[in-house]
Amino acid sequence: MAGGAAAAAALAPGALLCALLCLAAAAGGGPGGSPAPGAFGRVYRGTVNISAERVYAFAYSSEPGQVDAVRVYVNSSSENLQYPVLFVVRQQKGVLSWQVPLIFRGLYQRTYNYQEVSRTLCPSEPTHEMGPSDQIIFVDVASMAPFNIAYELLVTRLKSFQLETNKAFNFTASPSQPQYFLYKFPQDVDSVIIKVVSDAVYPCSVVSVQDIVCPVYDLDHNVEFNGVYQSMTKQAAITVQRKDFPGEQFFVVFVIKPEDYACGGSVPSSIHGNVNRTWNLQRTKNLQVTIVPSIKKSVYVQAMFFSFLSFLSFYLGSVVVAFVHYIRVQRKALAGRLSPEYGSGIMTSSHPITASTPEGSSYGAIDESSSSGGRPLSSPERGLPAGSDTDSSVEEESDFDTMPEIESDKNVIRTKVFLYLSDLSRKDRRIVSKKYKIYFWNIITIAVFYALPVIQLVITYQTVVNVTGNQDICYYNFLCAHPLGVLSAFNNILSNVGHMLLGFLFLLIVLRRDILHRRAMEMKDVYTLDYGIPKHFGLFYAMGIALMMEGVLSACYHVCPNYSNFQFDTSFMYMIAGLCMLKLYQTRHPDINASAYSAYASFAVVICLAVLGVVFGKNDVWFWIIFSMIHVLASLALSTQIYYMGRFKMDGPDSDLGIFRRAAMVLYTDFIQQCSRPMYMDRMVLLIVGNLVNWSFAIFGLVYRPRDFASYILGIFICNLLLYLAFYIIMKLRSSEKLLPIPLFCIVATAVVWAAALYFFFQTLSSWEETPAESREKNRPCILLGFFDDHDVWHFLSAAALFFSFLVLLTLDDDLDVVRRDKIPVF
Repeated sequence: MAGGAAAAAALAPGALLCALLCLAAAAGGGPGGSPAPGAFGRVYRGTVNISAERVYAFAYSSEPGQVDAVRVYVNSSSENLQYPVLFVVRQQKGVLSWQVPLIFRGLYQRTYNYQEVSRTLCPSEPTHEMGPSDQIIFVDVASMAPFNIAYELLVTRLKSFQLETNKAFNFTASPSQPQYFLYKFPQDVDSVIIKVVSDAVYPCSVVSVQDIVCPVYDLDHNVEFNGVYQSMTKQAAITVQRKDFPGEQFFVVFVIKPEDYACGGSVPSSIHGNVNRTWNLQRTKNLQVTIVPSIKKSVYVQAMFFSFLSFLSFYLGSVVVAFVHYIRVQRKALAGRLSPEYGSGIMTSSHPITASTPEGSSYGAIDESSSSGGRPLSSPERGLPAGSDTDSSVEEESDFDTMPEIESDKNVIRTKVFLYLSDLSRKDRRIVSKKYKIYFWNIITIAVFYALPVIQLVITYQTVVNVTGNQDICYYNFLCAHPLGVLSAFNNILSNVGHMLLGFLFLLIVLRRDILHRRAMEMKDVYTLDYGIPKHFGLFYAMGIALMMEGVLSACYHVCPNYSNFQFDTSFMYMIAGLCMLKLYQTRHPDINASAYSAYASFAVVICLAVLGVVFGKNDVWFWIIFSMIHVLASLALSTQIYYMGRFKMDGPDSDLGIFRRAAMVLYTDFIQQCSRPMYMDRMVLLIVGNLVNWSFAIFGLVYRPRDFASYILGIFICNLLLYLAFYIIMKLRSSEKLLPIPLFCIVATAVVWAAALYFFFQTLSSWEETPAESREKNRPCILLGFFDDHDVWHFLSAAALFFSFLVLLTLDDDLDVVRRDKIPVF
């Protein structure tokens, strides 16, 4: 008896369904709303009004473990918005309804009406029963119109609803006919990439990944309510991880937007106000979706090892070079030519520079008439005794001379036609070194105060992306964006490790040189005291910190790259370029270089201009006029200081407008009145070329107004740095100075690596100057280890190029270590 009851229970659903359909057939599906049996794949036509509605019942059976999806297509010729036709679909666990004409709203409240609508119903959950299960769907058609309105109804069962791995699937969608499909993770796959492509740019579409929850949000006004989504023109890619979906399956939803504004397109010009039009035929898009497995966890490990080992090899190379240098110095010391520590020599009274010069005295100052016309140096210029304390604030500002005769002596010396290094290295060594160490401590302070808010902001950005699912916020290369933890593109962050590792290595190299230099100074080494370029390492330490911070801030920018935070990636680039120019100038002008306070204040002004350019530089002509004027005037002011006074400072009675009067007087005297050769020909050539370059930049910016203002300013800095470096090397060779093997190797390596780096830099993979959908058209797959893209390779190579560039500045004048300072020309 128990077995018979169980059999009866098993047959109950089928019997009940048959009885219901028979009752509906007997009723005839009349105006009273009794359900009429419906067949899949058959078109039903009819009319409805306020007193007559139609109800259809569609029954089907599902096999165990099978997911069945049903699509409903409806059409109505009526465009009457007051009396639309209402369609309500009732399922076992949900209700879906819409009206025809279906209304979409666009920009400025424009409306778009569609008479043809098709929707995929939320699929039934697979059952675990042994036999097939019966399902039934009711479709109600009604209208409140007092007159008859015709309609068409077609219900079909989808044969291709579940997407397969590595198999492309083609389909068509429109605003009123969205599509979505199911995907289940294979057993051995933890992460997949959904790749969607289309031959047509428009209409604009949205790709969404949603959990298996009903209802599915598949219309323009609600697709952003759930899951992860991104807009699309010709290409889209979304990385999905198994851990984000407990059911190990998800829906891929495709929605066509009624307007193209979100993807960079324009609103149709034929639409004015709230005119209602039908756009079905114009807004159909053919799409192809392919789901491919993403990389495995082992690839993450390989990428990390590659990143760290590649740059740790620089540490090994530096150790080898240092060891070889140590062996060579030891051999020279044994040969009696040089001591092991930077070539200590025996100081004798016959040396042209006083052998008994105390450690804190004016090293490099010639006591003979070669530099000061036979006058002995005044007491402030002689410096302090060796044992004096140099921690007072007065000594930190000792580059300001208060005695009129000393100022006159400076003017006489620094305006000579032929200057030598001994003329510009007359100040106390310890005070000058202390002045340059301020660069190091200031940049650490700046880095801390700048980086902490940046890190907090990008964490907020990433949290917003993860919570909202809006992948249009960040401009990744989605075809090569590998997530890790909460980070959406870990590869773009990991590739910045080179800046930090090489920046730290450069600090170690500078520290080694600094220690050796201090030891030599303690030993009263004559070659250290009176020969070669004066060694001040403060700017080098600042450059190393700047390189490390560039890596940190570039990583922060790539947490969520977009238009608003691009300045994070460029701020320390400005500082690196500026510090390199200051270091290059300081080499031959150690006494008259800019102070840390004025230099960093100048960088602050540049960063402020960059922020203003981001805000106002898009279309505002007034901003470009003001910026171009500032650029040209700053170039003229700086050129006048360098040419006429030989220093960067702009204090004193000749500041402000006086400096321009002085420049005009020089131009009038040298070129118009006398038409003679300029007094400082080399400097004049450099400044003329430099001003032409800067004026060209100003004119270009004023005419074309580039949207990427931060990169525009960075280009100005880099071009000026390259121009000055080229001038320095040319003048060095012209002065019969040599390039030793190490700086020559660094110069060649810098040129080669920069060329390769710039090649990958210009392989544009995304662009926040465009809409997110347009930016994704530029996305490309990974090219290195299946983990890094072109921009990651740019990070690797640019870090190495900057490191070699720093080494060029560090070693460029090593050949002068055995040349007296009164024989080293200034240029």
